[in-house]
Amino acid sequence: MAKILIAEDERDIRDLVAFTLRFAGHEVAAASNGEEAVQLAPKEKPDLILMDVRMPRMTGYDACRVIKADPNLRDIPVVFLSAKGQESEIQTGLDVGAEEYLLKPFAPDQLTERVKAILAKFGK
Repeated sequence: MAKILIAEDERDIRDLVAFTLRFAGHEVAAASNGEEAVQLAPKEKPDLILMDVRMPRMTGYDACRVIKADPNLRDIPVVFLSAKGQESEIQTGLDVGAEEYLLKPFAPDQLTERVKAILAKFGK
């Protein structure tokens, strides 16, 4: 299956997302903030990055900008996971290069289905 990098500062959510994706057969790497995600992405070379928006050290938006500016990483789809569902938040996420914006809370099966669809779209 795919290698997925999760960037989420809330440990419970990070663990739940990681467990859900591992259970679905994916390999998972985890970061606790945007800065860590930026450092891990070139090492892990994930097929997909799931990222919270509001994180310490570096927001998901800023981390996405940095990742999309790197020629070796720019083709990795980034999906934001956020409780902030305002149109302006979603638009900002898409403007910085995200493939999709998923609203929390979500059911584990919803997450696995979206991940599967996005990976299929990118031929992974």
